Amino acid sequence: MRIARTAALLASLTLAACAHARQADVRLPAAYEAPQPAAGTAPVALDRWWTAFDDPQLDGLIAHALTANPDARSAAARLREARATAESSLTQFLPQGDATASARRTHTQQLSGTVINFPGFSTSGTSEQDAANLNVSWEIDLFGRIFGASRAARGDVATAEFDYEATRWSLAAQLADAYFQARGYAIQLADAQEAVQIEQGLYDVAEKRAQRGLGTTADADRIAGDLAQARATAENQKALLQAERRQVLILAGRPIDPTASLSVPAQVGRIPQVPATLPSQLLERRPDIREAQARVESASGRLLLQDLAFFPTFTLTPGVGWSRVVQPGFRSTSDSWTLGGSLTQPVFSIPRLLLDLKAQNARTEEAVLGYEKAVQTAFGEAEGALVNLDADRRRVAILTEGEARARRAYDAARLGYERGLTDLDTALNAEQTWRSARIQLTSARIQGLRQAVAAYKAIGGGWPGADLPTSEQAR
Repeated sequence: MRIARTAALLASLTLAACAHARQADVRLPAAYEAPQPAAGTAPVALDRWWTAFDDPQLDGLIAHALTANPDARSAAARLREARATAESSLTQFLPQGDATASARRTHTQQLSGTVINFPGFSTSGTSEQDAANLNVSWEIDLFGRIFGASRAARGDVATAEFDYEATRWSLAAQLADAYFQARGYAIQLADAQEAVQIEQGLYDVAEKRAQRGLGTTADADRIAGDLAQARATAENQKALLQAERRQVLILAGRPIDPTASLSVPAQVGRIPQVPATLPSQLLERRPDIREAQARVESASGRLLLQDLAFFPTFTLTPGVGWSRVVQPGFRSTSDSWTLGGSLTQPVFSIPRLLLDLKAQNARTEEAVLGYEKAVQTAFGEAEGALVNLDADRRRVAILTEGEARARRAYDAARLGYERGLTDLDTALNAEQTWRSARIQLTSARIQGLRQAVAAYKAIGGGWPGADLPTSEQAR
């Protein structure tokens, strides 16, 4: 008894001195230094941000991807596993035990020697033995271990829930980004095909001028080289568009569909406004932040369990049994019950438990640091995405004006060349300048759409926690 009291005292002192999960430092600036987007956007535009692009085909692709994409289905399977594992971990605090039953029939025939046939003992004949038992073991939780286990289980389930949400959150952004990249290739293909027509037109003009003695065949040969490059560029853009279409279909969970089933318009569309948000809202909306927070909750529950490992464990072991024995000249039936208990107090295992406690405390601190890092990373991504989106908008405005002026300059130079007022170099230089401006404008517009996707993702566009699937929906 003295040893038990001493061990209990040591356990109490250890528990009093052990560390608990510290409060994470998740302070953020009051506002972004990036230019703030327009306020007043409806909340649904952030929860289902892809609808802001006003593209029904994109809406349908994302809706299909969220249920059919292998990554989304794998995340749903992990969520179901986590829920089942969490429920299973709590059953250890319920009475444990299994019913057993046995039956045996034995026939013995003595071939030599003296046959003994006393009641209860026979060397020849048929005997039967039947038995049934139910033995139970129940740990009486006097110190609240179930609360630590429940906290850890809730944290594990929440981690899987937010992993499921983060997978869908990331998948929607990946699909939208690939879709707009495909649009960019479609536009570049249209531009390349138009460049072929332009070069063909210049080539025809040069041929006519040479036939009329107004120019040399060298002009046509020079344009022929540019025409070949334009055709090669068009072929390359076809291949890029084909590959990107397939990537979009794979992300959408339609890998076997022909690429022709995906219509990619050769137009940019508008860059939607991203709703104004505050940095503090990242803590509520970003699923990766909430997943990191859930890991802290899980680690804290395990830390509490490790604390309570120093305390004694009380276990009740009741049981009931029944047996029947039938032998020649003897029959016996009996039933029984037992009521036992045990107490286990760590003594010599305390040094090991102390090391386990230190290890779990370190894991808990690691989870807290991971939470802090997730918050800081999210803030950097959000502010960076807003800065880049604002820069892309201004870049598009500048390049739009520049492309229009370059187009007018080219039209004038081509008309002058057709009328013999300017030379070929002037027309080609003007054409190259306009083509370069058009390529930059197309790239800037597509980049603006993709940056809008990144901004929506960075500020936590996706699914609020209330929309997490139930056990039935996650199947």
